[in-house]
Amino acid sequence: QVQLVESGGGLVQPGGSLRLSCAASGSIFSINAMGWHRQAPGKQRELVAVIHSGGSTNYADSVKGRFTISRDNAKNTVYLQMNSLKPEDTAVYYCNVVGTNKEGQYYYGVDYWGKGTLVTVSS
Repeated sequence: QVQLVESGGGLVQPGGSLRLSCAASGSIFSINAMGWHRQAPGKQRELVAVIHSGGSTNYADSVKGRFTISRDNAKNTVYLQMNSLKPEDTAVYYCNVVGTNKEGQYYYGVDYWGKGTLVTVSS
């Protein structure tokens, strides 16, 4: 099982930058993808960015060119660099890991979530 702990959230002015970190611990057979989702008050949770096991990335249209997802495999950590922040980016940001576990010859999918870190963009 994997535990995820997010950090780096806080209050920032529009146009500012922030870097979120997600530290993973525990065990998993393989990771298919790691990503960041966010949920603003009264809105549905949405995918922000994802990095796949092969290194390819995907971003929500609203953050393309401003956010960058990366990972440090040695530290078991995934990052989200957020630049040119807008008030619309205000949300709780959640780290997510999707992978596969194995018990004997039985493989099954797993989906883990962190508890979230709050990002507030306001002047």
